Amino acid sequence: MTQIPSPAEELRLLDAELRQLDARRAVLLTRRAWLVHMLRPTPVRTTAPAPGPRRPEASAPGVQNALLLLGGVLLAVAAIAFTLVGWGHLGITGRSLVLGAVTLAALGAPVPLLRRGLRSTAEALAGIGLVLTVLDAYALYAVALPRTDGVGYAALASAALAAVWAAYGIALGAPVRTADADADADAGERPSPRLPLPAAVVAAQLPLLLWAVAASAGASAVTAALLVTAALDAVLALRLPVRLQPVRAVAAVGAYGMGGWGTFAAGCLSWAAAGPGAAARAAALLLLAASIALTAAWNAPKPGLTTATATGLTTAGGLVGVAAIGGVLRVSLPGEWTVPGHLVCGIALLAVAGTGLPAAVRRGLTLASGCVGALAAAWALPVVAISLLGPVGRVDSVWSGVPANARDAVTNGLPWPQDAVTAPLVLALVAAALVVAVRAAAWRPHALACALTLAWATVLVLPAALELPYAVALSAQGLTTAALLGYAHRTGSPLTARILSLITSVSLAFLALASQSATLTVFAALTALFAAAAPRPGLGPVAAPAALAYATALAVATGARLGLEPWHTALLVLVVPVAAALLAARAEDGPTTVSIEIAGAVAGLLAIGLAVAEPAALATVLALCGVIAAGTAVREDRRPAGYAATALFVLASWVRLASWGVGSPEAYTLPVTAAALLLGAYRRRSDASVSSWTAYAPGLSVTLAPSLLAAWGDGRWQRPLLLGAAALAVTLLGARHRLQAPLVLGGAVLVLDALHELAPYIVQMVDALPRWAPPALAGLLLLALGATYEQRIRDARRVREVLGRMD
Repeated sequence: MTQIPSPAEELRLLDAELRQLDARRAVLLTRRAWLVHMLRPTPVRTTAPAPGPRRPEASAPGVQNALLLLGGVLLAVAAIAFTLVGWGHLGITGRSLVLGAVTLAALGAPVPLLRRGLRSTAEALAGIGLVLTVLDAYALYAVALPRTDGVGYAALASAALAAVWAAYGIALGAPVRTADADADADAGERPSPRLPLPAAVVAAQLPLLLWAVAASAGASAVTAALLVTAALDAVLALRLPVRLQPVRAVAAVGAYGMGGWGTFAAGCLSWAAAGPGAAARAAALLLLAASIALTAAWNAPKPGLTTATATGLTTAGGLVGVAAIGGVLRVSLPGEWTVPGHLVCGIALLAVAGTGLPAAVRRGLTLASGCVGALAAAWALPVVAISLLGPVGRVDSVWSGVPANARDAVTNGLPWPQDAVTAPLVLALVAAALVVAVRAAAWRPHALACALTLAWATVLVLPAALELPYAVALSAQGLTTAALLGYAHRTGSPLTARILSLITSVSLAFLALASQSATLTVFAALTALFAAAAPRPGLGPVAAPAALAYATALAVATGARLGLEPWHTALLVLVVPVAAALLAARAEDGPTTVSIEIAGAVAGLLAIGLAVAEPAALATVLALCGVIAAGTAVREDRRPAGYAATALFVLASWVRLASWGVGSPEAYTLPVTAAALLLGAYRRRSDASVSSWTAYAPGLSVTLAPSLLAAWGDGRWQRPLLLGAAALAVTLLGARHRLQAPLVLGGAVLVLDALHELAPYIVQMVDALPRWAPPALAGLLLLALGATYEQRIRDARRVREVLGRMD
């Protein structure tokens, strides 16, 4: 018969076989690695590649241009030095011959160089020739015309140099036959230098300006010279062919520079104008600048003039035109009509933009009109801020008396701008322009929102601006609030209308604090208004809490009007949380429900704050708040409100006990224990998995622990007796229902309470024992523990030996 090995023996055999397989696997892997290494081809060594020739750091054209530039600069410096320093060593004939010969040589040298195709060298020599012509003009002034006016001569010389350089550049660019026409792909056309014509444009910037300065023509003439020069530059930049791009670029820079300088000067003249005549002259200059910009934009698209550039030029031109007309209106009309006059001019741009103009021009005029409208609205913004924030100061002077007019009611000590009487007109015009002008579907909603805000601001500032009666200001803001709520309901509750309605109502509430009758009337009207709007779709989350807030304010104001104490007023305020609890139960959407409950909670906190000075009234208010919270907890989705109700009831009982002078801790802890045990029993009935420690331990500990501490410090027998009886009852109930928490807690308190009662006798017994008794008892205890420990170790060793024999 084959003997079957035991499981332990079979396990030992399997382990031995696995060890042998692991050793064999290691040998095979080593052999495989050696074979792979032997079969790998030997790499062929190659020599490192020879380094190639270094690339030059500068290109040949770059070196050439650098050399030509340095040579031209050095020759120009030498010519200047000769003219300024060495001029006096020659006679008049020698001077003329030397300068004339050198100038003619420098200007004529580019011709043969261009025939040979040496354009860069010709460019350098042409530049030297241009510098020499400037020196010739200076030499002529220094020798022949030393008594001539320097500024006037400079104007004449700059005009002459511009004409000579332009003719020279055109002459150098005239078509001729080259030396090798067959080899030149561009035969018959000479590559002209690029410097003379742009230099001529640069020189042409000076004649008009210098002539105006020389003639002492005044600031207006100098500004006109700048603008005319800019106009000529703009013509050159727009009309010259594309092949003269360098000239066009220089002309464009001159147009922007001289035009900007002239426009700034004309604006300063318009601002400083003290009469219609000076303002009209400045306006003419500004209109000239605007016409230059608009004419340039009209030519879009042109090479070098993009659509964006044309739009920018049109915007600048439109703004300058508005400044021109507005400057005349500023000196012709009263000061408060300056901004409306500019705004009307800006709105007129929209009418012009509606005609058949190029798209870039229409867009630029629209942007210019928008900029004017934005600046006008910003001018009226301080008045809006005063009208909105001024009534807040009424909090410090409630019911101080009916103000004389709406301005006195609004400002409340803040300074009112003198020219703000036209602020409502400005805001209304900007709002109307937005509604009429913006028609694009993408921008229409934003424009309507801005227009609505501006119209609201118009109504807000109108009574104060016109110094209307105080009642008119109240009525205007009240009607505005109602209109905004109606607009929000009709248009699907847009956010802008809802926000503005709330802001207006708050401003109206502060404005009404000046008078008792106004306060009560306004608060009642706002409560009714928002309560009526609350059922409307989309308005509930805003209107419902607003109605509750104003109802709370009405309750406080009513209590103050009746002369009630604050804790009596708190009872009036509690009507609001009751109404909030009832409304929240009937609300159909979540946001409205939450907002109503928040408003009710805030009103409840206010009621508690009003009653905090009177403990008895505070206890009543807390209890009533607990009733409201308990009523809310009846709803299935508001069960957690029960915790708040419990806390409020406990606080109410504590406050009541404190007002009665009760100092026993059980009086404060027993209500908490009762509430906690009721909640625990409810939880165990709802969920069988809840343990007795979770359900009952917190409630029992709240009373048992403070009572035990009080009993240990109490020398009388009544408290320990009652505590022991209560602990015994808890222990028996825990044993009866097999609940661990009552059994353990009640038993522990019962034992500690008994020890408290036996403590005097234990102390007497310890005093009666001899001195050696405590150490002896401690030693016996340690010996017993050591013997027990040794017994457990021996038992563990015996178990291990049994298991070893089983293997």
